[in-house]
Amino acid sequence: MARSTTTVEDLPADVLACALRRLDGPSLAAASCATAGLRALAADPETWRALCLARWPSLAARPDLLLSSSSAAVSPQRLFADAFPFPCDASSAEHLPVPSELVSAVDVYHRGEPLLSRVVETSTSSSWFLTSPFCVDAVECKSGPTGAVPIIGRAAAAAVPAPAELELSWVAIDPANGRAVNVSSRRPVAVDRHWYTGDTLVRYAVVLGGCKFEATVTCSHETGHVREISLTVEDADGAAVSGEGALRLLAAAMAGPRKGGAEQEEAAKRRYEDFVRSKRGRKESKARKEVLVDLCCSAVSAVAVLSFIATVVLRYSSEEPIGYGNGQDCSGVMIYGTS
Repeated sequence: MARSTTTVEDLPADVLACALRRLDGPSLAAASCATAGLRALAADPETWRALCLARWPSLAARPDLLLSSSSAAVSPQRLFADAFPFPCDASSAEHLPVPSELVSAVDVYHRGEPLLSRVVETSTSSSWFLTSPFCVDAVECKSGPTGAVPIIGRAAAAAVPAPAELELSWVAIDPANGRAVNVSSRRPVAVDRHWYTGDTLVRYAVVLGGCKFEATVTCSHETGHVREISLTVEDADGAAVSGEGALRLLAAAMAGPRKGGAEQEEAAKRRYEDFVRSKRGRKESKARKEVLVDLCCSAVSAVAVLSFIATVVLRYSSEEPIGYGNGQDCSGVMIYGTS
């Protein structure tokens, strides 16, 4: 008598769907590759929307981005596939359209718990934005330490976490194109002190197209609360990249490949350190060249001055001394001899 076998697909569809909704994003993506039936269940937009909101709570401020209907600006599954892994260093994006609007979903975590969430909408079509240095401020408190943003969420009752323990996600979304990219290293790549205020600067960075996208979280030195969160871009020479240049880099990263895995956080930190060393080396090389040019200019100037002095000296030394002939003395008076 043949023994019948039971597979996971023999379970009711609603039971399977309930089980799939309890998975995280990578596990759900892996389950969708098992069978055609699981792929159909795992493609449920509402499941992916719940995953996106759980991973990035800031998206709740823009519910129109993740509507489960086909009219949504960004597919929830597409957004998770774009923003969860790390972007690779893509090639030039001269042929790609520049986003006319940029939505930044910014979330700060501590040990996986969300602490602070912001959504920033940036219009990128103005000539002022395209020609100015790229900078997006998610949190900006200029009123001093009392204006710091307190920690919210389930960790609010606990002690203020150390700035070095904070994690950051900065998802840049192009609503028109339906693509996104996460331009944060998740974990800090450097922690510094502001030279004047003493505030702690926690830096998160990814290197794309030879340029550095750096998100900086500024924490008050008195309370430890977040005062500022900003995103800037600079090239290999340390110069600020314009808005248009940053948008082209973002478009290339959105269309480029991705890499997953926990080791990508360390890889992002290594690329940041390589970028900093390369920039420091370029600055030192440029400084040496400037010193060499200054020495050459000083040498040429010294040679020119010495040549001028030598020419003047030789000119006066080559002239004949004035003679006194015809019986005249130096006063021009005729002298007559006596017999």
